[in-house]
Amino acid sequence: MKKRKSGFTRITTSLICTAVLFGCSNGTESKETDNSQTKAESMSTIGNQKIIDVINEKVTYDKEDLYSDWKSEDYTSIQLNGTGANVKGDGEVQIDGSTITIKTAGIYVLSGKLNDGQINIDTEDKGTVRLVLNGANITSSDNAPIYVKNAEKTVISLQKGTENHLSDGEKYVYEDSSEDEPDSAIFSKTNLTINGSGKLTVNGNYNNGIASKDELRITGGNIQIDAADDGLIGRDLLAVKEGSVTINAGGDGIKSTNDKDASKGVIAIEGGTFNIKAVNDGIQAETSLLIADGDFTISSGGGSPETIANREGSMPRPGQEQNKGQENSAATSTDTEAESAKGLKAAVEVAIGGGALKIDSSDDAVHSNNSITITDGDLNVASGDDGIHADSSILTKGGNINVTKSYEGIESKAITIAEGNIHVNASDDGINVGGGNDGSGMDMQADTEDSMLTISGGYAYVNSQGDGLDSNGSISMTDGTVIVSGPTMNGNGSLDYNQSFEMSGGFLIAAGSSGMAQAASEESTQNSVLMTFPETKSAGTVVHLEDSEGNGIVTFKPEKDYQSVFISSPKLKKDTSYTLYSEGSSTENEKDGLYTDGDYQDGSKVVEFKISDSVTWLDESGITTAKSGPGGMGNRGDGQARPEGGTPPGDMFGDLDDEMKEKAQAIMEKERAGTITREEAQTQLKELGIEFPGQK
Repeated sequence: MKKRKSGFTRITTSLICTAVLFGCSNGTESKETDNSQTKAESMSTIGNQKIIDVINEKVTYDKEDLYSDWKSEDYTSIQLNGTGANVKGDGEVQIDGSTITIKTAGIYVLSGKLNDGQINIDTEDKGTVRLVLNGANITSSDNAPIYVKNAEKTVISLQKGTENHLSDGEKYVYEDSSEDEPDSAIFSKTNLTINGSGKLTVNGNYNNGIASKDELRITGGNIQIDAADDGLIGRDLLAVKEGSVTINAGGDGIKSTNDKDASKGVIAIEGGTFNIKAVNDGIQAETSLLIADGDFTISSGGGSPETIANREGSMPRPGQEQNKGQENSAATSTDTEAESAKGLKAAVEVAIGGGALKIDSSDDAVHSNNSITITDGDLNVASGDDGIHADSSILTKGGNINVTKSYEGIESKAITIAEGNIHVNASDDGINVGGGNDGSGMDMQADTEDSMLTISGGYAYVNSQGDGLDSNGSISMTDGTVIVSGPTMNGNGSLDYNQSFEMSGGFLIAAGSSGMAQAASEESTQNSVLMTFPETKSAGTVVHLEDSEGNGIVTFKPEKDYQSVFISSPKLKKDTSYTLYSEGSSTENEKDGLYTDGDYQDGSKVVEFKISDSVTWLDESGITTAKSGPGGMGNRGDGQARPEGGTPPGDMFGDLDDEMKEKAQAIMEKERAGTITREEAQTQLKELGIEFPGQK
């Protein structure tokens, strides 16, 4: 067999170069290398740097952004009395009926109730306006209750122990019909900060809750927002240091909107508690979404459906038009608000360095049009589409990632698992290296040269109805532990790759159907075994492998029915004899079906064999030979088994003549690519007098 060049050396610089977390150097980075470190890791500017350090480089907080006691300062008191206000202090305040305008910088303390009025900040001098809400209730039937028209900076402080309420009407009246501002219950044309420890309830009945056309910072407070459209908006920057934020939004929960400047449109969260229910995206950044810590509960688009069907044919996925998978992924989001209902979304990058995130979304739970980096944190996500999706690259360097429900669990053009504890449940592919932009799982024309799944550490458990580990290009594993349970249908495989799978370290066991079963590539330096049973084994049937001295290599209890098992372990040695057992039980401690210690007993011996090559193919009669070249259905890479004198399990039409086999495989490839449904494939095969694989 012709040896393929390592797939992980082909990832291009442009694929995973992003604005903040991935930097590109000239010259040497684009050269091919045999180093085990992936391009995603070597080009990450994070390195040992934490996400909080990345945030600190982009976000600064002034002293006035943090709450301080106003009572010891010179301040102006504004006592609201229903239809107007009484003012006491040196600040310049103009009162025109129920419109109260602050004209100079300083501290202003608001208390009482204002019916159908407005606090208008329109200063003529330099300096910060600090507006202390000290038990204030302000309503406006046709405009923003608080409107910052002109000020160098505005700080809204929520006094401890107070409750404050702001509410607008469903329609705004502007002096000029061409105007569309303000459009939020709190609207600022300049930088805005909210701090303190009091409570603020905002009802944005017209459009948005709180919006700044420049930067919005939150360093404290208990903020509750009910908005017809978006909850919190910062155009250039939205930064949260701490506080409690609850949002019920008819549009996006939290968003940044500057799509003109690549250095802006950032959301940076250092901490706080967030409870977000949004019709569209939960948190959406035009460029970077950076999360260092915090407690998040996010529901978007009504949450994930109760069950997710393994969609066949060309059925569009959530939030997609029929041709969405063919769209070009731009630097900014191609989704319209009506189409996008993702949990976390960014056009350039999502980076998570800590916190607890619980996301339930009808569309992708975590999405980036470019890259995603996860270094720490606890993520529990349920999605009606992908659990975690990035068009260019995904890098996990730590954290606990639990995808409880998804169409495809983790999907990108390049995926690197360096560290972390990952659990994936998927109705289609578990971990999928596909064609890039959303919908790529159905795009079989994707460039395979740059498509790479790299596993260099960590722990991953995959439970999939489609392919377990799937790469349109190659797979490389050098360390870590991977367990794959499923699929059960012969049209998919536990391992699925188009070019090569080089196994040089780590532990991998994959149990599933046999129709498309693949093993590692022969150029692998770590030994592996692919066993194909003569009939399907029931879920929970133990498979056990031990050496000639009775030392256990692996004991595994698959969660699903299976007919093939692939095992690769550093314990497998060349020129050493082994015995494979089936059934029986174990007294060992079990996690995800894998037993780690104890005694295996009462099993039935299936086959004895000796390892002489890097990949050993087995059936109940002993060692078989590998099929060379592309095998199975179309160009699906090497690594499939051929029993002595027979046909490979992956070649499901081995008894047909060449012409009929070619026709049958072409039909199955169309079904695999999603251009026809399974029912259509069954009908077309039946017209040729051929049984659909797995139905014989």
